[in-house]
Amino acid sequence: MDAQRIRRDDRAHVFHSWSAQGQIDPLPIASASGSYFWDYEGKRYLDFSSQLVNVNIGYQHPKLVAAIQEQAGKLTTVAPSFANDARAEAARLIAELAPGDLDTVFFTNGGAEANENAIRMARLHTGRHKVLAAYRSYHGATAGAIALTGDPRRWPSEPGMSGVVRYWGPYPYRSAFHAESQQQECERALEHLRSTLAVEGPQTVAAIILETVVGTNGVLVPPDGYLRGVRELCDEFGIILIADEVMAGFGRCGEWFAVDHWNITPDLITFAKGVNSGYVPLGGVIISRAIAGTFQDRPFPGGLTYSGHPLACASAVASIGIFREEGIIEHARDLGANVIGPALADLARRHPSVGDVRGLGVMWAMELVRDRDTREPLVPFNAAGADAAPMGEFAAACKQRGLWPFTHFNRTHVVPPCTTSAEEVLAGIEILDTALDVADRYYTGG
Repeated sequence: MDAQRIRRDDRAHVFHSWSAQGQIDPLPIASASGSYFWDYEGKRYLDFSSQLVNVNIGYQHPKLVAAIQEQAGKLTTVAPSFANDARAEAARLIAELAPGDLDTVFFTNGGAEANENAIRMARLHTGRHKVLAAYRSYHGATAGAIALTGDPRRWPSEPGMSGVVRYWGPYPYRSAFHAESQQQECERALEHLRSTLAVEGPQTVAAIILETVVGTNGVLVPPDGYLRGVRELCDEFGIILIADEVMAGFGRCGEWFAVDHWNITPDLITFAKGVNSGYVPLGGVIISRAIAGTFQDRPFPGGLTYSGHPLACASAVASIGIFREEGIIEHARDLGANVIGPALADLARRHPSVGDVRGLGVMWAMELVRDRDTREPLVPFNAAGADAAPMGEFAAACKQRGLWPFTHFNRTHVVPPCTTSAEEVLAGIEILDTALDVADRYYTGG
């Protein structure tokens, strides 16, 4: 099948997510391998997006493909009510990786469903209704998950699930608390959270949900001490702490789970994406013993036809094995500390449009601005059409040179597969260097 026919059939019959259907022209992809994919004209793209920041292990890993094929030859599907070797092994391995006493797993088909079920568990366990969720957040597009989401993707779905209360998380570069240091940002963000709990009534709050490292909304790495402070607030008031690790987990931040970077144990961890790099849809909730105990003699009122699907679970088992055999966690940590971080800092020194660089592991962002002193964004918040043109031109410059970027608002994220080599990363950053000349043309500062 050629690209022209794919485009024709796609435009005629595929309804795409998050898109005005008449204003898009999706690129047909023919193949992929490692950190690259190819279009039907043979053009190769170095993927600095990991698709949706989920292809952590890279494309077409032969051992992962073989594990799916082997499972398909043995048992393609079985209902969640049965026990299955792939499901049991995947749950055991994930529980062993999780911190503290999080040792049971409820499988879902993706991250949104994981967050939906985590909220359900927290509410039933505590007997409370409210959930605190951050403004700068994304938790999924199903009804409850989009209500938890803080960014503009939530707006068209309102009014949504009741009981969601917003709070501001830490963001030192654009502090909501007028902080002048990381420590001050941490202290003021925690005081804000405590004050929010006080006026909402902590006895009414079931859970605080947060992305351990905020993903699409900025790659916001929390200041040291912040997650510890949130954990202590939850302990003080009997509130469940839910760490959304859908994007940040499984190597992306240089740890199995990003909470490990700060040695924090949540009550629930939600995961998806990197657990098997999206080779087969899979997500889940890792559950503490206390919360699991609530449902020991009381049915959990939730389920999915494909919960713990054998093909997906077999791919997760293989993926965890590959991570260990190939030292991918350590490689991701090293890439961030010794390759990506220093290289992006160098770009910031040479390009005035780079206002801030931040990240961890293989999860980084450059925030682009028109003026470093005022920190005016390169494009306005939630810009569209002509207002978003500078970022569109920047992205086009990357693609023209064979780099597929991840852009959102006024940021470009550097999130290649965790298996990408240092040489490949530097080659991609060299393309970013050239593309940033586009952003520099819009710079108006001194």
